[in-house]
Amino acid sequence: MPLPRYKQINTDVTPYYHCISRCVRQSYLCGRDARTGINYEHRRKWIQDRLHKLSQAFAIDLCAYAVMHNHIHIVLHVAKGRVDGWTMDEVLLRWRMFYKCPPLVQRYFDDFDSVTAKELVELQALSVIYRERLQSISWFMRLLNEYIARRANKEDECKGYFWERRFRSQAILDEKALASVMAYVDLNPIRAKIARTLKGSHFTSIQYRLNAQRVNKTPKFLMPFSDKRVKDKASLPFAFVDYIQLINDTLTAEQNDSVQKLPLLPSRLLTKLGMTKENWHLVTNNFETLFTGPVGCPEMMDNFAKCCQRACRPNLANAQKYLS
Repeated sequence: MPLPRYKQINTDVTPYYHCISRCVRQSYLCGRDARTGINYEHRRKWIQDRLHKLSQAFAIDLCAYAVMHNHIHIVLHVAKGRVDGWTMDEVLLRWRMFYKCPPLVQRYFDDFDSVTAKELVELQALSVIYRERLQSISWFMRLLNEYIARRANKEDECKGYFWERRFRSQAILDEKALASVMAYVDLNPIRAKIARTLKGSHFTSIQYRLNAQRVNKTPKFLMPFSDKRVKDKASLPFAFVDYIQLINDTLTAEQNDSVQKLPLLPSRLLTKLGMTKENWHLVTNNFETLFTGPVGCPEMMDNFAKCCQRACRPNLANAQKYLS
C-alpha cells in the first residue's frame, strides 16, 4: 500500500525531490514501438514544453529531467516562500494558465469596478487556495500527468489509465544525494541506449543546459547552478563546470568499461561531496535500486522519518555504506 503523500514530502526538511511517472502496462510514452512500428517520439516535446510551462508558473524549479520510452524522471526544487511575494493578481493569472477559473475571476480582470467588496474577499480566499497549490509537488505532477494522459489518449483514440499509478517521489536530503540523483537522471538516456552523447540526449535537461552554455546563456526554465545566479531565484549548491566535468568523466569511464578509471580523483565536486569514485559509480548507476525512499546520509534519513512520522527507514544500510 503506497504511503500518504505527507509521509513522502516535507518541505520543512528538504526542498528537493526526485519524481518518477511510468506508463501503464509498460506501454510506449515516447520512441518507436518495435511491436507495432508506431513512432511516439513527438510526445517528448509535449512533456518538455509542459514541464517548462509549469516551471514558469509554479514556485517549483526544475533541476533535471529525462524523458524515457515508458517513464519520466524529474528532479524538483520547491522554492518555499517564493509565492509569498506574489500579489493576488499574479497568483490568479498563474493559476489561470492551466484551469478555467470561476467567472468572478474573469470579471475582476475585465471590469475591476464591477467587483463588490464582498466579491473581493471571495477572490482573496481563492488566491489563498491557488497560492498553496502553486508550491505543491502533487499539483505540479497532476497538471503534468493529466495533460499528457488526455493528449495521448486522444491521439490513440482510447480511454482509461495512461499512467500505472500515482507518481513516485523520493526526498533528496543532502548534496551527495542531489548530485547523485541528477547524474543518474542525466545519464539515464545514454545508459538505456536511447542516446550516445549528452548533447544528443534530446528533450532532456542536460542537453538544454549544454545548448544554453554553447550560446553563453542561462537556461530559462531550469534551476541555475551556483556559478550562474539569477535574480530572485535559488541555485544548485555546486558549480556547473564541476558538475559537467564529473558527468563527462563518469561517462567516459563507463564507455571504456573501466570502473578503476571512474572518475579520476581528485575531482573538485567529488572532493566537496566527500565521495569515493567507487561509491559515486555504484550510486549513480543503481540509484533507484539502492534507494526506494528518502535518500541522504543516515542522520538526515532518520530526521526525515521522524518529521514525517514514518516508523520504517528503508535502505538505511545502503546510506551508511555509500553516503555516510
